[in-house]
Amino acid sequence: MTTPLPRVFLQHGRDRRVVEGHPWAYSNEIRMDAETKALPPGTVVTLHRVDGKPLGIGSFNPHALISFRLFDRDPRATIDEGFFVCRLRRALDLRRRFFDRPFYRVIHAEADALPGLIADLFGDVVVLQLNTAGMESLTPTLLAALDETLAPEAIVLRNDSRMRASEGLGSEVVVAKGQVGETIEVREGDLVFAADVVSGQKTGWYFDQRENRAVVSPLAAGGRMLVVFFFSGGFAVLAACRGAIEVVGLDSSEAALGLARRAAKINRVDDICQFRRADAFEELQRLAKTGERFQVVVADPPPFVKSRKELGSGLKGYRKLARLAATLVEPGGFLFVASCSHNVEPGPFAAEVVKGLAAAGRTGRIVRSAGAGPDHPIHTHLPETAYLKSLLVHVD
Repeated sequence: MTTPLPRVFLQHGRDRRVVEGHPWAYSNEIRMDAETKALPPGTVVTLHRVDGKPLGIGSFNPHALISFRLFDRDPRATIDEGFFVCRLRRALDLRRRFFDRPFYRVIHAEADALPGLIADLFGDVVVLQLNTAGMESLTPTLLAALDETLAPEAIVLRNDSRMRASEGLGSEVVVAKGQVGETIEVREGDLVFAADVVSGQKTGWYFDQRENRAVVSPLAAGGRMLVVFFFSGGFAVLAACRGAIEVVGLDSSEAALGLARRAAKINRVDDICQFRRADAFEELQRLAKTGERFQVVVADPPPFVKSRKELGSGLKGYRKLARLAATLVEPGGFLFVASCSHNVEPGPFAAEVVKGLAAAGRTGRIVRSAGAGPDHPIHTHLPETAYLKSLLVHVD
């Protein structure tokens, strides 16, 4: 006989969001009695209204701000290997409708109904981020489901995100299956890049910028392109392969330099690309003083706003970045600015970019506003899953 799951109750009048489709319940919405507080972080529970009506099944962490994360609206669902297999297959079916090669984000957390889980696919290598206590507790079940659905040669657990600290989890990187080299191959269109999935940033590659790279990089054909925060060289190498006569990349990371240079060499454009280790803001100011101009300037920084308390200073950072970058765009050229800070909403981000453009004494028009691609779906009730924002500006 199956042991009943622990039951967690919402406070009176605090069930509306969940009933309407939101997948979270916060700690101040839950009746935190002694029994509930004693539940181990990551426990699978059923969530109930104050009158006992069940609202679904999910993971619970009494010590986290987001205490309950929904797995399924059916409280009778069993969170086992079969459950994960079904969710993985559904997610794979969606991606395979958009991509003909196995290089994409397979699972985008709540948007794919697997809260706390990020899974990126690099051919026969899967890289996971298990960001919640609930998902961490289910690791063996998840790994078994991955073997059944994808049978990868290697699985890497990149359990080193900042989010884990808020769940009371430690930081570690583990190769859970197989072996991976210093770098692995990433294929995007007809190009090949190198990713470090063990010690590189996030999971080793930013699949979320794929569509933006495809639109922006070819605009540099016949001219010069500057990429600020080039990471592994995605924007830069693609521009060089699509006709740019010179591409300059700036980043403060020595590891990023190595990955970008390797990608340029693999794709035979190392004579067109020059990558420099530099502080982005200092180098932008220096380039402006020397009168440098570029047909396309790409500014794709790491998150400036990692928490709500950093919102004010972070928005000013985007304004400053846009101002300095716009100064370097030749008349009739393009400025691309992105933000991956989920705490920054599209409206305020766009406003700061426009202010930066004006502060540089430039005018222009926004020709494209975009987020991530279809392998990063957005949960209908969770705007945080639409973290990426970008603007492409045609500059006078």
